[in-house]
Amino acid sequence: MTTNQHHRLNYIELTVTDLAAAQAFYADAFGWEFNAYGPEYAGIKGADGEEVGGLAFSTEPPLSGGPFVLLYSDNLDASVDSVTSAGGEVTNGPYEFPGGRRFHFTDPSGNELGIWSAAGVQPAE
Repeated sequence: MTTNQHHRLNYIELTVTDLAAAQAFYADAFGWEFNAYGPEYAGIKGADGEEVGGLAFSTEPPLSGGPFVLLYSDNLDASVDSVTSAGGEVTNGPYEFPGGRRFHFTDPSGNELGIWSAAGVQPAE
C-alpha cells in the first residue's frame, strides 16, 4: 500500500466525454485496469493495484492548456504503435529532447498526454 505524502502528486483525473470509450482506449493502449464507480466515474488502477487516478465523465470536452501528463515507456516506438492501434492520435513526434525521446497524443475525448523514454540517451560527460 502506498503511503500518502504531503504535497506529493497523488492522483490524476482526466475528463472524458465517453467513459466506456476512454476505458477501452486506455486498456487497449496500456493495459490499464479500472475500478467502476458507476456511469460517470472509473478509478485508474496502478501496476500495484492501488488507485492512481480517474476518468470523470462530462458532457463538455476537456479544456486544453492545463497540466500536461507524461507517462514513461521502456519502448517508445512500441508505445506509439499501442496508442495508434487503440484509436489515439499522435499529435507531436516522436522527437528527441535532452532527456531522451517523447511524443504527444490525444485520446478519444481529446485529452492530450505525452509519453517519454530515456532509452538510447547517452549520459553527459
